[in-house]
Amino acid sequence: MAVHRQPGTVLTDHTFRVPLDHRDPAGERIEVYAREVVAAGREREELPWLLYLQGGPGGRSPRPAARESWLRRALDDYRVLLLDQRGTGRSTPANRQTLPGRGDAAEQAEYLAHFRADSIVADCELIRRQLLGEEGRWSLLGQSFGGFCSLTYLSFASQGLREVFITGGLAGLARDAEQVYRAAYPRVERKNRRHYERYPQDVAAVREVAEHLREREVRLPDGGLLTPASFQSLGMMLGRGSGSHTLHYLLEDAFLRGPAGPALSDTFLADVHNHLSFARNPLYAVLHESIYGQRSVSPGATGWAADAVRSEFPCFDVDEALSGGEPVLFTGEMIYPWMFTADPALAPLREVAHALAEREGWPDLYDAGQLGRNEIPVAAAVYHDDMYVDTAHSLETAASVRGLRTWVTDEFEHDGLHVSDGRVLDRLIALAHGEA
Repeated sequence: MAVHRQPGTVLTDHTFRVPLDHRDPAGERIEVYAREVVAAGREREELPWLLYLQGGPGGRSPRPAARESWLRRALDDYRVLLLDQRGTGRSTPANRQTLPGRGDAAEQAEYLAHFRADSIVADCELIRRQLLGEEGRWSLLGQSFGGFCSLTYLSFASQGLREVFITGGLAGLARDAEQVYRAAYPRVERKNRRHYERYPQDVAAVREVAEHLREREVRLPDGGLLTPASFQSLGMMLGRGSGSHTLHYLLEDAFLRGPAGPALSDTFLADVHNHLSFARNPLYAVLHESIYGQRSVSPGATGWAADAVRSEFPCFDVDEALSGGEPVLFTGEMIYPWMFTADPALAPLREVAHALAEREGWPDLYDAGQLGRNEIPVAAAVYHDDMYVDTAHSLETAASVRGLRTWVTDEFEHDGLHVSDGRVLDRLIALAHGEA
């Protein structure tokens, strides 16, 4: 169990063996890694634990370099556990390099069916008992998808919780994948309009890039194909506080003039690759729509819902925008089948992604009855017009969780927890403790 010291913190590595399928505790086991963080000088104090669940799915926990970001506030009161959710980070990996060892696409899909919020919560409970004892309870901080997991935790294992803080992660309890994306496209359109209002010169710049990609085959540094559709996927960044500015600066470097005329610059292509590649988090793409699967809501398959719904929003059609002289709109947190052809990190996972999209009868992730009887203090930050999680769905859920207190704010975007230097967490702690 390695221990490291950084400015203001002491870090301790933990690795846990957990069942792949918690319904079969004697069966196959995988590893789940977690990093304990405590304020320097307080290592031996009896501090309450705060478990942090990262956004995603498929996102590893933060890699702190000091007492920074929201940890600055958290370490005032807590001993923090940063969990690499199963399949991510230093936990047993699940990616193009490891999944083929599971067998064919059907067998890989069966394996990955154990990587949703219900299994993550079961991992957390096993870890809690090992670290805190059977009767110990900890606080929980869930960001984005981590907030979805927090609702699952409150539904099925609330006995392990002291209090819960959720940021940008109040999922619609009874919303299927198509409803989620049908609500998402208009939000993404609004973020596009605001970006173009802020940077009107980007309208022509984006159209020029889209025209160029429509007429030529362009490859990214990893060999992936950059098409107009994949270029549109850069809109994922528009839901973050600095995302619009980042996109603008990226577009500034788009073209240079070479011997054969205008060409997309290596700088631009390298930056685009860094934003679009799923090499670091393939599970985000593979599992994304499955996080909305619940048999009591929609017993059928999620079936590439974002792609199915897209035709209802013709403003995102590149060809129509170019021919009609309209701005080309970027898409957002949508996963499309073509990504598993265009991205080399996803191409080997194409068949398993299709198998998961066709899978039916996903177990329920939330218990509305239990949430309605909730006795655990819960405080949630709901970001006004959050691009990733629908505000109306979040408030609908908030009204269904007994005792939950919300803080609705337009001061921050979806990444408010990370960019607020602890202010978002401080506000939620105050709400949960009845101090605000």
